[in-house]
Amino acid sequence: MWGAQTEWSHRNFPIGFDRYRWGRPVIRALGILKKCTARANAELGQLPHDKVDLIVRAAQDVIDGKLDGEFPLVMFQTGSGTQTNMNANEVIANRAIQLAGAEWWDRKSQSIQMTT
Repeated sequence: MWGAQTEWSHRNFPIGFDRYRWGRPVIRALGILKKCTARANAELGQLPHDKVDLIVRAAQDVIDGKLDGEFPLVMFQTGSGTQTNMNANEVIANRAIQLAGAEWWDRKSQSIQMTT
């Protein structure tokens, strides 16, 4: 369910996949961050409530550990964590697309955009 940015990082930083992958606490924290960000953007009028609901539900799946297998990246990246942030965005957006009733690989249906 991860996308192109995650795949790029996964292929270009093949260091310690078994030992240095992000663990449950970090993945859970990413889900909490994205859930709160979606809610904040709703309160600010920056995202429509139907999209917020989908993002919140998808982020909750991350928080609950249902999508842990979609976070393959290791700690060793370019330094800023951009790939990990994109991994979370891709997984949550694609899961939200599924929750909306579409297939996540159908690019025509990807009107759900993360704002973080």
